[in-house]
Amino acid sequence: MTLFNNIYLSVFFQLKNRFKQKANTIALYYISILQISCVFLLGCFFSAFLSQMNTALMGKSKAITLFCIIAAGIHFSNWMGYSGKQRKEMNAKYLKQKKITYNLLVLAVIPVICILFGLLLLQSM
Repeated sequence: MTLFNNIYLSVFFQLKNRFKQKANTIALYYISILQISCVFLLGCFFSAFLSQMNTALMGKSKAITLFCIIAAGIHFSNWMGYSGKQRKEMNAKYLKQKKITYNLLVLAVIPVICILFGLLLLQSM
């Protein structure tokens, strides 16, 4: 299983006790936000790197459009993957393994840090 699958299942099982019916939805939105913020950070890094190299690859409006399309694709992919049979298979594998639990506070801060670093990179251009 990938890192994102482990994080998803860790969030899901920790929230399952508090929010019985909404745990899957909350974990799905969290993993989507985490992946989208990582893509945002990578995009900002490459944008800053290419501007330092004096290379004009695409304009800001096209980059924003591309980011929105990728974000929608990530969320749709997560929705399809974590809502059906694949999630049940991951649950079975996760329960057989030694459980890796992550602190929810640290997991909540990771997307915020990614977004802040991305904005910092955009300011440096």
